[in-house]
Amino acid sequence: MGKEVERKFLVSGTAWRDLVEADIRIRQFYLASAAGRSLRIRISDDASAKLTLKFGSRARERDEFEYPIPLAEAKEMLAFALGRVIEKTRHHVRHHGYLYEVDVFGGPLAGLVVAELETPEDVPDEMLPDWLGREVTGESEFYNASLALGGIPEIAA
Repeated sequence: MGKEVERKFLVSGTAWRDLVEADIRIRQFYLASAAGRSLRIRISDDASAKLTLKFGSRARERDEFEYPIPLAEAKEMLAFALGRVIEKTRHHVRHHGYLYEVDVFGGPLAGLVVAELETPEDVPDEMLPDWLGREVTGESEFYNASLALGGIPEIAA
């Protein structure tokens, strides 16, 4: 079992684009979701797939189990997706030694840009990049399960 410890931010600037180290095209969808738990499939660059189970309702820390699965089976399971399939490009950006994953959403979520910082450390505000906007850690409407299964959040950085 792994622990996912992350903070989420809306992105308010574009300076991060010059710092991108890598990007991944992602399609992800949910097969089950309930309070404090979810079952997700993620297809990356149309080349690999993972099944992820997340447990917990704490905003910043959840238990996470992740397993590679055959790509062909992941594509078959698209037929069982709940809600919308999330399409996004994830950009890896480093700032002060920390890796930020900047997700630029497409489809009905186009215009939404969210940065995640996965670290158990408390990073002081003065070490955060200027291109981050409002912190949305704990605001459920900005979590992927809510984006797939719920409404589209108002974007206000």
